[in-house]
Amino acid sequence: MRIRLYLDEDIPFAFAIALFNRGIDIVTTQQVKNDSLSDAEQLDYAAKEQRTIFTHNKKDFILLHTEYLQNKREHSGVILSDQLPIGVLLRRFMKLWFTISAEDMKNRFEFLSNWK
Repeated sequence: MRIRLYLDEDIPFAFAIALFNRGIDIVTTQQVKNDSLSDAEQLDYAAKEQRTIFTHNKKDFILLHTEYLQNKREHSGVILSDQLPIGVLLRRFMKLWFTISAEDMKNRFEFLSNWK
């Protein structure tokens, strides 16, 4: 099974559209009216919905991922990226998406910069 994404509020809408147009199963924080939730609540939501969260918010999500592991809680993965042009984000994400299954992404933390 392929990764299902949950895009954090800091991800450009154009990236969401590009993913949708390629058949990627995505949901945005705005779509599900979660844009006012804390980062911890965002990761909780993604875990409950079995979606990998994609965010630019490195500092907070590195800590949250660590807390999840320390507390033996499971999530469906975290993908972190610098703010890059949409084409670069898309190219790197598609490499990751074709390589890593949803099962392999569980409790995993990926930097998109590793997918050049």
